[in-house]
Amino acid sequence: MDRNHQAHEASGTVIHELMVRNDEYLAIASAEANARFQHNIQKDLVHFYFALDASAIFEFSPQYSRELTQGKSYFIYDPTRDYPVTLHLSKGCRLVMLFISIENMHHLFIHDSHEVSFLKSESITRKFYEERETTSNLHIVLNNLFRPLQNDSLPKLFYHGKVMEILSFYFSNQLPEESCPYLSNEKMIGKLKQAKDFILEHIDSPPSLKEVARVAGLNQQQLKAGFKKVFGNTVYNYLMDHRMEQARILLDSGKYHVKEVSYRVGYTNTSHFISYFRRKYGVTPKKYLMGRFR
Repeated sequence: MDRNHQAHEASGTVIHELMVRNDEYLAIASAEANARFQHNIQKDLVHFYFALDASAIFEFSPQYSRELTQGKSYFIYDPTRDYPVTLHLSKGCRLVMLFISIENMHHLFIHDSHEVSFLKSESITRKFYEERETTSNLHIVLNNLFRPLQNDSLPKLFYHGKVMEILSFYFSNQLPEESCPYLSNEKMIGKLKQAKDFILEHIDSPPSLKEVARVAGLNQQQLKAGFKKVFGNTVYNYLMDHRMEQARILLDSGKYHVKEVSYRVGYTNTSHFISYFRRKYGVTPKKYLMGRFR
């Protein structure tokens, strides 16, 4: 539906419902400040989420959440049950949400369903989940959804065409895989969450992999494999990303110089901090400050 007539706010997030049909739902969300909203994962729908800017945290339960970072997407299909999920959007987050009925997916892949794992008859009760990078071609299509329509005489047709483009680019890359066993193992998830919390508590003095594994009650191989599956990143990169995010927050406060920020997030060598910050955000901390407060 036309976004001008289907826009609403949910706890600080502006959500534009671009198309609402029985078998397709397309919406975009923009967060001008840290915000959250809740919706349901439905067993008869295939769910796609694309983060274009900033990040979003999906809180599936008090014990389990996952972060969707900028430039990545989630594919979720759980035919066993409906359940709520709370989305926490960071400031500046732009999120695209696409939900399609499983019947519609079968229709779209009518000649290729035998090659699509989640559409096979033997997968009727299997959960599927995947996180992947968004390709440049798909990013262009998604980004265009945030632009006003030049001609809004046929919005439903226009957005249905966009849905087909999104699916075409998404599935031309690779097909979603069956959900990893870690997602259905609450005990393992609890240990991995303990590992994550321990890492974040010591962000200014990072512990070794061996120490993190010991605290969580896992061996190092379980920690590395499980952490990657559940949190979508390696232990090291997860730590580095959070150090950079903390550094960005400190810089945004305007209270600290680059060297002091470097020290506060655990770097003894400022040049190493500058190098990683530039890799993460595309600019040096100094240039980031100049652009932020000029």
